[in-house]
Amino acid sequence: MGLGSSHPKPFPGDILEFPLNKYFSHFGIYYGERDGVPYVAHLTCRDSETKLLLFGRALKSEVKLDPVELVGRKYKVRNLLDKVHPPRDFYSLVKPAIDDMIGRDVTFDILFHNSEHQATLFRYGLKKSTQVRVGMVSACVSFEGEGGYDVQQCRM
Repeated sequence: MGLGSSHPKPFPGDILEFPLNKYFSHFGIYYGERDGVPYVAHLTCRDSETKLLLFGRALKSEVKLDPVELVGRKYKVRNLLDKVHPPRDFYSLVKPAIDDMIGRDVTFDILFHNSEHQATLFRYGLKKSTQVRVGMVSACVSFEGEGGYDVQQCRM
């Protein structure tokens, strides 16, 4: 199921990365199985057309629980910060935080609160995004070269 996963099967609380293109990915937290179906909690946009393109924001975002295959068939387990920040206990801290956030309004911001920020906030209790640094150069080149850019990460 997982492409290049560090585990053949993710464990509850693992961060899953779903590649979108060469520069950006969508991230979520593996929630576990319900009736044999694996689920992921992830930051989504309710209306992908509602975007402030200049700031890379979507006004109608929320944390949602979806089957892994609905989010993407290819993913990697990306617990990149485990050596620096210990992961929080899934059942006592992460799962209740996810359950509490499901359906709540959240402001998506590509620089300060994207799906990777949300996933690391759940797993480690702090917001970090490695793709913002890597993708910003590409986004700036894209912005200057085409007169604007579209935040594809928020389409999920």
